[in-house]
Amino acid sequence: MTDGLGLGEAYGATLDRVKGQGGEKVRLGMATLMWISHSERPLKASELCHALGVEIGSLDLTTDNVPSIGTLLACCQGLVTVDKEASTVRLIHFTLQEYLRCHPEIFGTAHSTIAETCLSYLNSGKIRALSTSSSPDLQDTPFLEYSSLHWGMHAKRDLSECAKLLTLKLLNDYSNHVSSKILLGTQKQHFGTADFDKISLFSSLHCASFFGIVEIVASLVEVEGCDINKKDCVANTPLVWASHNGHEGVVKVLLGQGDIDPNRPGGNGGTPLWWAAYVGHEAAVLSLLRRGDVSPDEPSNSGETPLSCAAVNGHQGVVKMLLGRDDVDPNRPQCGGKTPLLRAAWKGHEGVVKILLGRDDVDPNRPELSGETPLLWAAYEGHDGVVELLLGRDDVDPNRPERGGQTPLWWAAYEGHEGVVKTLLGRDDVELHKPNSSGVTPLQMAALNGHTGVVALLQPPASAAPRTT
Repeated sequence: MTDGLGLGEAYGATLDRVKGQGGEKVRLGMATLMWISHSERPLKASELCHALGVEIGSLDLTTDNVPSIGTLLACCQGLVTVDKEASTVRLIHFTLQEYLRCHPEIFGTAHSTIAETCLSYLNSGKIRALSTSSSPDLQDTPFLEYSSLHWGMHAKRDLSECAKLLTLKLLNDYSNHVSSKILLGTQKQHFGTADFDKISLFSSLHCASFFGIVEIVASLVEVEGCDINKKDCVANTPLVWASHNGHEGVVKVLLGQGDIDPNRPGGNGGTPLWWAAYVGHEAAVLSLLRRGDVSPDEPSNSGETPLSCAAVNGHQGVVKMLLGRDDVDPNRPQCGGKTPLLRAAWKGHEGVVKILLGRDDVDPNRPELSGETPLLWAAYEGHDGVVELLLGRDDVDPNRPERGGQTPLWWAAYEGHEGVVKTLLGRDDVELHKPNSSGVTPLQMAALNGHTGVVALLQPPASAAPRTT
């Protein structure tokens, strides 16, 4: 924030006016600012109003307690506005967010207060009465989605004694609570559709591990009869959830249990290590690799190893950790034959490619089943830096074609990647006019697609001596 403009002093003075209103107005004004500045996502006006109508610890939700958005705006003395386009409530300017962030003492235990509010809402009789067999009416319960998806994030940041008790109350019958269905519904992109007929399998331990609340997980694993390796309705164990979400503290707690199976896979066949590597959570990966009984090369259902998924997602630190293990095969392909190097080259992750090429046992020419090499994919995608790294290896064949006869140069010309074409032409052994199986040369393909810059590169001036191909 630019103090030269006096914004800090102005915000401080306005906050003093908010506090000086007295009574209910100061409570609503400061609570509004707290929620907007500490929420996990922008809040709709109805969500904010209903959040401020919750009485912490009460089992009743009374609409009489819900303030209007007009009242909240008035109590904030111009520091808050409604974004008409997004229908969300926001601070008047981003510099106010910076100011509030630099003065954490203004709201004190904001996250524990928000967690307590969310949990009180979810523990209320009205919400507990909602069925898990049908989708809830969010117009009637506008705060339900936010509280279901984010209570754990706030509790993880600051778990007060009150929040702990309210958490245990919610989790006591969590599998039958509507919020469990809402939470699992957000995970479809990673784990497919949950089997809601088996939603009861998503236990309190799964939930606490999902959010990464260490103290709650530590309490739950001590409960007699707790099945620490149990799979839920998306076939994930608590350790898979904690690893996927990067909750190092929970990973350590779970790994500390004598009966833990550190290799039990989740719904896609990925082990806890696989998921930590996929997302790039280095601390979780390190904790798992420290276990002597962890299988670091165990693939998912698609044949993708932890190294392969770390490589394709560009997680350099994880790649280094995995390559440090003697029992990790750096060339192991997934289904379809794509090696870690090929996938990293395809995505243009130069750092990962450089790390893999630093291994003498990495085969830089190994193609996938359809014949594409790492160099061909990098050329096709226009990743000039990766092409240069690969060509720096003397054992890379710059002319190796895929099944259709197209070479790396052919595909670079086809796509019009001038930088890649220039880099390839820097190799004396590149075959300039090698046609594909249909007899079409790189020059003809570039001309056909209108890539004049590539045509000029492939067709030297008439005065120049012809290049041997």
